[in-house]
Amino acid sequence: MTLEEFLHEQHQEHVLRFYDELSGRQKELLAQSLRTLDWSLAELRRHPEDLSGRGEIAPIGEMGLREIQSHRNMFFTLGRDAISAGKVGAVLLAGGQGTRLGISAPKGMYPIGPWMGKSIFELHIANLLLVAKVCGKAVPLYIMTSEKNDAETKNFFRTHNYFGYPKEEIFFFTQEMAPCFDFEGKLLLEEKGKLATSPDGNGGWYGSLMRCGLADSIERRGIEWLNVVSVDNVLQRIADPVFVGATIASGVNCGAKVVRKTSPDEKVGVLCLENGLPSVIEYYELSEEMANARNDRGELLYSCGVILNYLFRTDRLRAVSMRKLPVHLVKKKVPYLNEEGVLVTPEEPNAYKCETLILDMVKLMGDCLPFEVVREQEFAPVKNRTGIDSVDTARELLLLNGVYA
Repeated sequence: MTLEEFLHEQHQEHVLRFYDELSGRQKELLAQSLRTLDWSLAELRRHPEDLSGRGEIAPIGEMGLREIQSHRNMFFTLGRDAISAGKVGAVLLAGGQGTRLGISAPKGMYPIGPWMGKSIFELHIANLLLVAKVCGKAVPLYIMTSEKNDAETKNFFRTHNYFGYPKEEIFFFTQEMAPCFDFEGKLLLEEKGKLATSPDGNGGWYGSLMRCGLADSIERRGIEWLNVVSVDNVLQRIADPVFVGATIASGVNCGAKVVRKTSPDEKVGVLCLENGLPSVIEYYELSEEMANARNDRGELLYSCGVILNYLFRTDRLRAVSMRKLPVHLVKKKVPYLNEEGVLVTPEEPNAYKCETLILDMVKLMGDCLPFEVVREQEFAPVKNRTGIDSVDTARELLLLNGVYA
């Protein structure tokens, strides 16, 4: 079957609209991308409301601030010893661009420091340098970039001499890309010989580590735990010895830092139980009754808001890596070529991006420790230029915590 015949069967023949204008190499690359495409994604877009189904949801009991404080010294010692022994690594999810912040560069390059304008990347490295000082060992750091920001991110670290961190302990790897479809299920082009693609979501981080050969390296180094965090929380405490120690002491496969929700309608994912297993459900998946449910002390029953700071046992990750995560369709604004070959930048969402989410990995781990942290000390997400969860609010929180970067 020819490529043209195959695309006709898939109702995607428009992809070859500019085929005759391409060079031989461009034709080859386009054909390769089409042959390796996961065509099941095209069918998935017919059911965007299907979030892979939900079982019976129930509240989960967290390790609260008081309990953590009462065992803090024990947890710290356990965590410090694990880090000192080289059993802990960190993964920084940094595949996104800073478009919503007003820059075309990787989000981690944004000058977030409230005084000197230090970048988000530099603040995270400063955090890890403190851990290395306390524990006497640098934590191996694996930075997930994307096809679109990999070269710029690597160059940024090189030109800043890795912000004083041992460069031999920093590893970069790129996440997989996924095709974008319009609302009719048609593939989009970003160039005449190239499909419009986007990073496949933060759930693909471990698969990408495996693809790059780093998962095998992690195993050979004897790393037993990976702390996975997102780049956009500028108060993120990476490889926190107390968190590591509490998770180890609890005997679980996974730990998740959580903050107590401020209101029933706060837009954060919630750690709970689903059919008896730990699971994260998005705020919009909670019914109004569940979101407002309270215990006899007047506290929200579903109160464990996740901040994308997870600790995973590496042997369990290896075991569950063969399981396929559900794909979520997210409506986004995706630049595309129109019928005349002109690049269009839409002002409203025009397409589906296909993403896997790290929150879906929690259930596969089998058990999870919800570890409560103080919101004002560890949760300063930078999602927007102004307003809620913005540059402005993050800088205020940095100053509140004595970070005069």
